[in-house]
Amino acid sequence: MPAVALPERVSAASDPSGIRLSGWGNYPKVSTELLAPQTQAGARDYLLARSGVVARGAGRAYGDAAIGVQSTISSRGLNRMRSFDAATARLTVEAGVTIADILTAFEPRGFFLKVVPGTKFVTVGGAIAADVHGKNHHRDGGFGTIVESFRLALPGGEIVSCSRSENAALFAATVGGMGLTGVILDATLRLLPIETAWLRQDTRVAGHLDAAIDQLESSASATYSVAWIDCLARGAALGRSLVYLAEHATRRDKEMLGPDLAPFPGPRTQRLSVPELFPGWLLNRASMRAFNELYFRRGAARQGEPRLVHWDPYFFPLDAIADWNRIYGRRGFVQYQCVIPLDRARRVLAEILDRVSRRGDASFLAVLKQLGDGGGPMSFPLRGYTLTMDFPVTDTLFAFLDQLDALVVDARGRLYLAKDARQSRATFESGYPGLAALRDIRRQTGANTRLASHLSARLGI
Repeated sequence: MPAVALPERVSAASDPSGIRLSGWGNYPKVSTELLAPQTQAGARDYLLARSGVVARGAGRAYGDAAIGVQSTISSRGLNRMRSFDAATARLTVEAGVTIADILTAFEPRGFFLKVVPGTKFVTVGGAIAADVHGKNHHRDGGFGTIVESFRLALPGGEIVSCSRSENAALFAATVGGMGLTGVILDATLRLLPIETAWLRQDTRVAGHLDAAIDQLESSASATYSVAWIDCLARGAALGRSLVYLAEHATRRDKEMLGPDLAPFPGPRTQRLSVPELFPGWLLNRASMRAFNELYFRRGAARQGEPRLVHWDPYFFPLDAIADWNRIYGRRGFVQYQCVIPLDRARRVLAEILDRVSRRGDASFLAVLKQLGDGGGPMSFPLRGYTLTMDFPVTDTLFAFLDQLDALVVDARGRLYLAKDARQSRATFESGYPGLAALRDIRRQTGANTRLASHLSARLGI
């Protein structure tokens, strides 16, 4: 590749070591040199010249996974769509292109992404690095399943192509490897042709946790399934839920349920925004209990009423609120996501929810999903159930989460690295038996001495 002028280092004059970055949870905030290449060659050159570095996409990892110990390479300047073949539905994009970019461009043309996470504001590079999963993992697997290939810049400056047939071990270690094998430059994805962009949704009420799991298991043939859980419910109502099942609506569905609707309505715009000085104390036990009761009653009223819903709020409910992460206040929050194997899920999740409901400060949007087998050696999913909750950072939170960790470890489960900001090395190592494969790849490529995030340093990866 021809030499290019390196872009300027992005820094804050008040902090000579760089700028202070955080993940989406606004915890922890740490200093790093932030680099903003505008070309793939620039990203490669930055990687070649530095140690203690990791790539960063849109900053939607919740903790410290996308913050380099010394330097952080932003992929947001690598935001070009390279090619698309409508006949094969193959799309090649640079790593900084977001899921929102892809859906905005291709949903009106009748294409979707088969796997999407809970927010569309993540980059393709980040989605691969975290092997993000959606409401259909039990059927279709994680984001890695729709990745045909990608090009990876290695610490020594070499750029290699990776797929299931070329550099296969490096491909597998990079999918879910949290950016610790190299810097993803671009990727080829396989899109999903759709007849309409609407979802045919069915809402079901589950009065307690066992009923929610029963609903998810009996509906395993549904393409998409997810349960919203009231984390503050107790006693006989512990784990009461609304279960949302959905399929991509066909043209016939649209004609029957919403004949006046445009088949491809496009993304919805953000209409609300949380102010920077939002007082975190407004999110307390009383306000969350009131919200949960209203949300549950509203959802229960729609039970047994199949209807068409717009793709944007179904897949990305919180994206309608800009900067919603500010609602937890200046200290930030931790998103806790664990997965528990099938044979232990009911007992362990009930114990976790009981402890959370007694503590009383969990999130207003807790989610339960069924997962299938994982992909690469570091992919988070395993066959079982994953529970996701938000907790505001307080003086007593981490000791409480250590107690939940002990339950997860005892059940042979694990925590999601893309959400993690505080788990111990022992908890991590007990949950990821594929760690040795990632370490081997890192040694072979020299990444073990050059690529380091605050997460990898904390966990000894």
